[in-house]
Amino acid sequence: MSGTTTYLELSQEGEGAHKFYEVTVDGVTVTVRYGRIGTAGQLKTSAFPTPAKAQAAAAKKIGEKARKGYAPAVPGVRAARAVTRRQVTSAPSTARAVAPVLWRFRTGTSAFGIHIDQDRCWVGNQAGEVHTVGHDGEVLARYQLPDGVKCLVADDFWIYAGCDDGTVYDLSAKLPFAAYEISADVDIFWLDIHGGVLNVADRDGGLAVIDHEDEFQWSRKSAGGHAWMVRRDEHAVYHGHEKGVTAYALDGSGERWHTPTEGAVLFGWQEADAVYAGTARKLVRRLSKATGAVQADYRCDAAVYSCATAPGGQYVFAGDSASSVYCFAADGTRLWKLGTGGVGSALSMQYLDERLYIVTTHGSLVCIDASEAAITAAEDGRVPQPVDVKMAAALPTYTPSTAVETIPAVSSAEQAGGAGGVTVECVQEGSRMRVRVVSEGYEPSWNVQFPRHARVHGARYLVDGLHPAAGGFYRVRGEIRRLL
Repeated sequence: MSGTTTYLELSQEGEGAHKFYEVTVDGVTVTVRYGRIGTAGQLKTSAFPTPAKAQAAAAKKIGEKARKGYAPAVPGVRAARAVTRRQVTSAPSTARAVAPVLWRFRTGTSAFGIHIDQDRCWVGNQAGEVHTVGHDGEVLARYQLPDGVKCLVADDFWIYAGCDDGTVYDLSAKLPFAAYEISADVDIFWLDIHGGVLNVADRDGGLAVIDHEDEFQWSRKSAGGHAWMVRRDEHAVYHGHEKGVTAYALDGSGERWHTPTEGAVLFGWQEADAVYAGTARKLVRRLSKATGAVQADYRCDAAVYSCATAPGGQYVFAGDSASSVYCFAADGTRLWKLGTGGVGSALSMQYLDERLYIVTTHGSLVCIDASEAAITAAEDGRVPQPVDVKMAAALPTYTPSTAVETIPAVSSAEQAGGAGGVTVECVQEGSRMRVRVVSEGYEPSWNVQFPRHARVHGARYLVDGLHPAAGGFYRVRGEIRRLL
């Protein structure tokens, strides 16, 4: 690439930052390349009206990084470091009885990601594999992402996987695609998506909020590091870290409240009026979303790796570092404690229709019968023989798509006559590439949330459907195909 290039690095000892930032100015174009040292990183290119304005923008970017401790360096001198992983241990359970496991699916390596809906169960592991399994235990699909899956989150119809390559993938269509490109130089610990807005908690205790256009909105640094909890609703963002839980206004204008916890927060859950923080000090703490006041504590016998609730918080479940799962009444009374049956400790969990689903340190997705009758029988030593789910040898594997299918253009008459789908178009708006609706019956001024890698100026696309979001934009549902 011609032009002038400035290359900077920030490398700290131990587990500190280890990343680079490169700015190239070529006429009116500024290209920024950034990421972890030793990787190709990510590219972002912006165009400016004049070369002078391009130079000024580049100088501003370089100055910002210099103030954060970046310094001039020579590419290739420093070696790459491994991505930070959550270090977890799993001791044998001290429970007197084993949980009534209906079925279990072994993925092969530690699994953090879980999502359970009425149709299927999702599990994502540290090998970048995401599987969907029916509630009867049949494996339905397999996805292979480039790196470990930190978490799986749902946002209405859409399912997203947070990946250690710094990207969030949309798994809602047949082929996964990159929906948000956070940054390869951020150690993502947890994610939440609400109304198309992405919220990212990281190793340094940071919180970043990214809008539906995959554009940075605001960030905050909380009092503690290792932020393993982020939850969002229509009122605030709730950020759990080593020093407790902090709630921030949705627009980033300030802190609403901060509540210390007994030990670092290792997991978070939310209901309509409360957030639940699982901590290293052997408890789950329920906090009021409005004020941060402590409403109840649920005490376990070891560090809490995960927690979940029955609808409305009627029951609270927890998984500890000693391969046990717990159930509490809403007021904090412990109802039962059972071992997981040799599959390790629950790193994430979810409850649905009297079943507790967990993913574990051993890489298993486990379905536990949490009905009163099954638990009573288990406490008496009567448990079913678990079914070990096997994956069909011929099951196809879906990998992220960097291109979209191309099909013949659809006329307005054909579309109106039942050809199906909605036509959208990619347009240039200043230095940004936006996607707008072409088909009739939609608000033409609204942007469409659309994968960046698929955007080509002037190109038109046919999407299966569009759904309006509260923020005044449309979200794509189903497949995306480019029109010739």
